[in-house]
Amino acid sequence: MRRFRTWRRARRAAAILFLAGGVSVCLAACQTGPGEPQRQDSPPSSVLGSPGSQPPSGPSTSPGTSPPASTATAATKPPALSAEAQTRLDQELIAAAKANNVALAGELIGRGANVNAKDAIKDSAFLYAGAEGFNEILQLTLANGADVASTNRFGGTALIPASEHGHVETVRILIAAGVPVNHVNDLGCTAMQEAILLNNGGPRQQDVHRQLLAAGADPGIRDPQGRTPLENAERLGFGEIAALIRAR
Repeated sequence: MRRFRTWRRARRAAAILFLAGGVSVCLAACQTGPGEPQRQDSPPSSVLGSPGSQPPSGPSTSPGTSPPASTATAATKPPALSAEAQTRLDQELIAAAKANNVALAGELIGRGANVNAKDAIKDSAFLYAGAEGFNEILQLTLANGADVASTNRFGGTALIPASEHGHVETVRILIAAGVPVNHVNDLGCTAMQEAILLNNGGPRQQDVHRQLLAAGADPGIRDPQGRTPLENAERLGFGEIAALIRAR
C-alpha cells in the first residue's frame, strides 16, 4: 500500500512537470508566432525601442540632421564668371529681350545674366521690355532685380515710352513695381506729356492717363514749351484726356 501511494505521488509530480512544460511552450509560441523560432541571442523588439537603447547602424534620419555630403542638394547659384564672360552673357540677354524670346531670356538670367546691364545704345533687358510692352520678359527682369529707376539714352524711365506707346498692361506693371510717375526725361517730358504729344489720344492713351493720374502723376508739370498736359490735350483735340485731367 505504501508503495502504491509513493508511485501515485511520483506520477502526480511528473504530470505537474509535464503541464508546466506545456504552458512554457505555449507562451513561447504565442510570443514568436506560428513557425517563428524564438531568438535567445537578441533582446525583444520592445527593448530595442526603449529609451537609451542604441539605434540600428546606418545613416541617421533624425530631424535636424544633415544628409551625407554625397546626397546633399547642389547650390543653385551660378558660378562666378570672368568679366568678359559676364559681358557676353549680358549682351545675349539684351538680344533675347529685343527678340522677345522669353525662354532664352529666362535661361540666360538663370545662368547669371544681369537684367540691368546695357548695350551700346543704353538699352537693358528691363528698359527695352518695358518700352516695347514685352510683359513676360519684363516680369522676369523685375523678379530678378531690375532697377525700376534706371533710364534709357533719352534719360527716361521705362514708364515714359510705355505710356507713349499706349501699352496699358505694361504701364500697370511698371506703376505697381514702383517706377516714378513724375520723372522728367532729357527732352523735358513726363510720361503724361509723351502719352499726349506722341500718340493719338485714343482709348489706350485714355486708360494710360487714368492709371498715371491714379498713381499720383502731376498734371502741373510743363513741357519745354511751357504747356501743361491739359493745355496740350486741348490743343490737340483730345477731349477725353482733357476731361480726365480736369476731373483730377
